[in-house]
Amino acid sequence: MQAHYDGDPAAQSTTEIILAYPGMLAITIHRYAHILYNLDVPKLPRVLSEWAHRRTGIDIHAGTRIGRSFCIDHGTGVVIGETTTIGDNCKIYQGVTLGALSFPKDERGRIIRGHKRHPTIGNNVTIYANAIVLGGDTVIGDGAVIGGSVFLTQSVAPGHQVAINPPVLRVRAPHSPAAAPKTE
Repeated sequence: MQAHYDGDPAAQSTTEIILAYPGMLAITIHRYAHILYNLDVPKLPRVLSEWAHRRTGIDIHAGTRIGRSFCIDHGTGVVIGETTTIGDNCKIYQGVTLGALSFPKDERGRIIRGHKRHPTIGNNVTIYANAIVLGGDTVIGDGAVIGGSVFLTQSVAPGHQVAINPPVLRVRAPHSPAAAPKTE
């Protein structure tokens, strides 16, 4: 709760965060689901995760390891895969995906299970809206900042910032009625 309060200047009180912030609800449910997941409780961790997903629009797999003081701001469309590890004091925004690149298959074409498929996020990392970070070998170093709409499949050194050049905005005037072709 404190991470949300400290990270959102629009927050009026901790009560507001507890009652109204979808990121807070999703993370709280995840904390319980993750404990059950680690105890090998069948089905219930996944059911809890999916309930939170339906309620908040935030999909955190019960297997995800999340450190202390984690904040998801706005949250809609966030997807965090099973083998993701997130360090302490991290913040992510809406539309972020922490996912897998692809799934290795055995000689019969079946998915090989049980290996790390999702990224590792260090401590004090911020990932802005609509960024996509993929792959089990991808590590985002401590203190890194990932800009909005970035697509990453490679590691980022600690303290580095990753951004894309913004597209050029062009505004065109509408066609004038005098120039429009006449129809009969």
